[in-house]
Amino acid sequence: MPYIPFHKPSISKEDIDAVVDTLESCWLTTGPKVKEFESEFAEFMGAGNAVAVNSCTAGLHLALEAIGTSGNEAVFTTPMTFAATAEVIRYFNATPVFVDVDPDTLNIDADRLEEKIEVCHAAGVKTRAVIPVHFAGHPCRMDEIKALAAHHDLKVIEDAAHAFPASYKGKNVGCIGDITSFSFYATKTITTGEGGMITTDNDDYAERMRIMSLHGINADAWNRYAAEGDWYYEIVAPGFKYNLSDVAAALGIVQLKKATAFQQQREKIAARYNRAFSDMPEITIPAVNAEVGHSWHLYVIKLNLQTLSIDRNQIISALKKRGVGASVHFIPLHIHPYYRERYGYRPDDLPVAHESYKRIISLPIYPGMSEQKVDSVIEVLTDILRRGAR
Repeated sequence: MPYIPFHKPSISKEDIDAVVDTLESCWLTTGPKVKEFESEFAEFMGAGNAVAVNSCTAGLHLALEAIGTSGNEAVFTTPMTFAATAEVIRYFNATPVFVDVDPDTLNIDADRLEEKIEVCHAAGVKTRAVIPVHFAGHPCRMDEIKALAAHHDLKVIEDAAHAFPASYKGKNVGCIGDITSFSFYATKTITTGEGGMITTDNDDYAERMRIMSLHGINADAWNRYAAEGDWYYEIVAPGFKYNLSDVAAALGIVQLKKATAFQQQREKIAARYNRAFSDMPEITIPAVNAEVGHSWHLYVIKLNLQTLSIDRNQIISALKKRGVGASVHFIPLHIHPYYRERYGYRPDDLPVAHESYKRIISLPIYPGMSEQKVDSVIEVLTDILRRGAR
């Protein structure tokens, strides 16, 4: 059987032509294509502002800077995420406080979040924000998170690296929290290769993030000093080099037009997997709450290990040997050496995340994945599990 990769980006001739046209325009770095991409993304989302950046990580960093994060503060987030979510908190010498996850969705547990906030306040720790991560593309319980944040004077910065396009109670993710950061990495629903976008309805946050994304330069300075001409600029803060290029934006503009179709293709693949696996005792299929629109960035099954004589790692190895790419999302952050050693976390401090990690496998899901390939993944995995059943 031809190898089925875990992911394959969907790049068409239209995408390629858009990039070539930009290359031929000789405007390669941040310019008119970036502005066009920002405008079209904001319109697509229904957001007041969109700021293009070179990664979701950059977007999270800029968001924390815009809300005034400083050292000796706590920022709450989930351990079931990629390195970036917590590392940006450390950029400010602030403390990431990990909150255990809901066993069904693997999103941050709002009930446990409240407990962690109260523990910090009882200890006299100043708190700044909560960063919910919409795991696999399933939106978090945003009403409860926003209510807790409002009660405790916290900002809500959504890590929506997985959640485009997704919705919660009819509202687009990207228009719910104070600031939201998206990823256009190669594996995401739409891609610019490397890249991201920040959305917010707060004009002050948007202006600050735009300035800080390019060295703290106030690019509008010439509007106030017209005599100096359009070469004039002012550095108003020590910023960062986080701007997106026009080459990447040209690809993003075309990809954005296909975002809904891409999401629908992912949804169809997820439905096909669900039908195949829902009655298998060895597997728990992904939970989907009624109030959400799932982006299906990932399709994550949970193994019911008590029914099996083989473990998760053996299953992934067997899949690979039989031509199916699979992965694990994620190794919980609190069990990585840095967070263990710096903050004294133990695996059982966040038991749901730790136990879930031992059971999860992410299966291939991407636009352009044929029904035949989906069926092949189902056939191979089913055979491996039946052979490994107790």
